[in-house]
Formats: sequence, C-alpha cells, structure tokens
Amino acid sequence: MKNGKDYIIFALDFASVHETEKYVNLLKGKVGMFKIGLELFIQSGPDIIRRVKDLSGAGIFLDLKFHDISETVKRVMERVAELEVDLVTVHCSSSQRMLEMAVKGSKYKDIQSIYYKETGEDNLTSGKNKDSEVIQNNGARVVPEYTGAGVNLEYAGTGVLGVTVLTDHDSSVIEASGFKDQYVNDIQALVIKRARMAYSAGCQGVVCSGQEVQLIKSTFGKNFLAVTPGIRPAWSIPQSNSENQQDDQKRITTPAMAIRSGADFIVVGRPIKKASDPVAAARKIADEIDACRENES
Repeated sequence: MKNGKDYIIFALDFASVHETEKYVNLLKGKVGMFKIGLELFIQSGPDIIRRVKDLSGAGIFLDLKFHDISETVKRVMERVAELEVDLVTVHCSSSQRMLEMAVKGSKYKDIQSIYYKETGEDNLTSGKNKDSEVIQNNGARVVPEYTGAGVNLEYAGTGVLGVTVLTDHDSSVIEASGFKDQYVNDIQALVIKRARMAYSAGCQGVVCSGQEVQLIKSTFGKNFLAVTPGIRPAWSIPQSNSENQQDDQKRITTPAMAIRSGADFIVVGRPIKKASDPVAAARKIADEIDACRENES
C-alpha cells in the first residue's frame, strides 16, 4: 500500500550535479521518485540518471517531452528503455502514430529479456531473433519487433506518459495557438481528446493538471496513470499579487485536491526546493496526502 511520500515525484530542476546530489541525499526515502527534466539532462547527460538511482534507489521520471517524427521517437525510446527509467514523457500534441511508436520503442529492453529467457541467446550478439535477422543501420544494431506468441507486453518496459496540455497553458494560450473555440472555451475537452490518443496508442497514462484528473479516471479507468504537475500546497502560495506573478503555472491544485481526484503521482518542485527546510516541506506534503486518504477510507 502506498504511503503519502510514495505519491511525490520531486523535480530535480537544477543545472548542476552538485546541487542535484545535495537534494537527492536530502530527500531520498522522503519521496517516491525523482524527476529529471530537460535542463539537468542537457547539462549532465544520461549519467545523471545512473547517479540519482545509485544515490537514492528511487524511481526515475524522465521528463523530456519527446516530439519528433515517429521513427525518430521510436529509436530514442529504445535508448531510454536501456536506461531503465520508470516513466518517460512524450507530447500528445503530435500524431497517434508517434505515440504508438514511442510505446513500441519503450518495450525494447523487455523484448530482449523475453527473447533471451526463451532461447538462451542474446539477439543483439547472435545476429537474429525468432523471426528475422538484426540489420545494420549506419553501423547501429537494430532489433526487429519480437512477435513471440503468448507474450503480453502491455505496459512492459518503461512506462510512456502522454503530456496533454502543459500546466502553464490557459485559454488565452490555446486560443493564440489557433485551436477551435470548443477547446478554447473548454480546456478539459482538449485534454480528453489528447488523453484518448495516448490511451489508444497503449501509453501507460498521461500528464495532466489536477483539474482534469477526475475526468481522466472516469473516462479511461483507474489503471490509466494520471501524473499531476502544477502542485502548490496552500501554505506555499504567496499572498501578495506581486509574488503570485512570479509563478508561471496557471492550472494549479493542492496535493490533497490532486490525490482526492485520483492522481497516481504528483510532481512537486518549488514548494520543496524553496522551503527553508526541504525535508520538512516534503514530509508536510506527505502528511497532507496521508490525511486525505485516511478521510476517504
């Protein structure tokens, strides 16, 4: 059974390895997962994933929001699968095919494992799998799709999350992007449209604001993950207008609101990072989640 801390994904939104390690050491055992985003990944590369895992033993949420042509995303996801992260993000604003290829690529490492168990061979070194040979593509090994009968690969490997609508987007941004009035006037309709693409493509879930979680769960079921950024505990929200303007998030919720709506994980960065005591802040959020769940049981 999950405890309050297990719902928390702490955002390692740092540019340096030193600062990253400081917060990982502070918060290991206090949060469920660590998020590695674009800034840290660009600065430090894939090695930072291994470093965070070694330091904490926690799960890794790789938030790189891939958005490219379908075949490129598939190949990138194969590399991600080798890093053994738990969750990775792709943009739902692309095509259905791109999402499907992202899911296919995410199962790359699992496919190798299944083949080895059934044949005793490593199809990367033996040069073949059950159905066809490995081919060379610009010097890189490419493993054909595994089609072994009776193997259920659903949600195997790295879990793919489709990013629906970013939490710093509001109706004015949707309108400026050229969307129809039905989506400008109802952001939830756009979130559901994109979530349906992710669901149909075989993604493990979506990233959405806490305001849409309940609708996501009622539409796609409890096993379709909802990961919620834009989390602001009531005690962390500045009171003055000038301070509020410094926060770029538009569609925010408190931890309790998100969990009560059915969120499986909440992504928290600034409320913990900017606290005078980050450990106490993380514990306070975990306690809020525990109290919310106790009241519902």
